[in-house]
Amino acid sequence: MTAIHPTALVDPAAELDSSVSVGPYTVIGPHVKIGAGTTVGPHCVIEGHTTIGHDNRIFQFASLGAIPQDKKYAGEPCELVIGNRNTIREFCTFNIGSPGDAGVTRVGDDNWLMAYVHLAHDCQVGNQTIFANNTQLAGHVHVGDWVIFGGFTVVHQFVKIGAHSMTAMCTLLFADLPPFVMCQGQPAAARSMNFEGLRRRGFSPERISAVKAMHKALYRDDLTLQAARERIAALDKNCPECAPDVQMMLSFLEQSSPQRGIVR
Repeated sequence: MTAIHPTALVDPAAELDSSVSVGPYTVIGPHVKIGAGTTVGPHCVIEGHTTIGHDNRIFQFASLGAIPQDKKYAGEPCELVIGNRNTIREFCTFNIGSPGDAGVTRVGDDNWLMAYVHLAHDCQVGNQTIFANNTQLAGHVHVGDWVIFGGFTVVHQFVKIGAHSMTAMCTLLFADLPPFVMCQGQPAAARSMNFEGLRRRGFSPERISAVKAMHKALYRDDLTLQAARERIAALDKNCPECAPDVQMMLSFLEQSSPQRGIVR
C-alpha cells in the first residue's frame, strides 16, 4: 500500500502509485496524480490539476499546483505537469498554467530545484537544469536543457533562456539569454560562454571551438545581430558535427523577441 502518514490529508480521488510515500501533515487534492517511487515530504500542499511523474523527491513545505498569481484567472482547469527524477527542495512554489497561454506549467526530467524556487504560471522548464536557491521565474518563461541559474536570479516574464546557458548569483534578466552564454549583472550582461560546462557534458574540441566562434560573432566583433547570424550560419560547413549546435543558436535568435532582444 501507499505509505501515507496518518496525519496526511489525501483526497480519495487523487491517484497515487502504490509505491508513493507521503509525509506528515501533507495535503493532496482530488485532481493530483503521482507516479511510482516519488516521495513527498511533510507539510507539503499539492493541489490543482497536477501530474507528477516517477522517482521525484519533494521536500517539506513545497507548494505545488496552486492557482496562478494572475488577476485574470477565473478558475479554469489549467495544469502543472512535472516529469521524472526531479529534486524539489524546501519552500518551492510552482503554479498551474493560465488560459492566456497553453494552460500548462511544465517541468521536465532530472532537474534540481533548490529552496524557495518560484515557477510562475505557464513556465516551461527543460531537462537537467539546476536552479539555485531563490531563483524566481515570472510567467511564461521558457528554460532550455542544462541551464544553471545562480542563487537569487530573477527572470522577467516571457523571457527565453537557451540551453547550456548559465547565470551568476543575483542576476536580473530582462532579455532573452542565448544558448551557451554565461551572464551576470542587473540587468544581465554577457560575460563568456559556458565552456567548462560543455566539456563536462562531453562536447568535443571541435564543438567547443564552434561555440567560441559564435561567442566572437555575437559579442566580440561589434557586428549587428543580422551579421552575426550570417557568420554563425556558415560555421557548420567545415564541421558537420557542430551543425546541431549552430542550428540551435540560429533558431533561438530567430525566435527571440524584437522588443526584448538578447542579453548583450
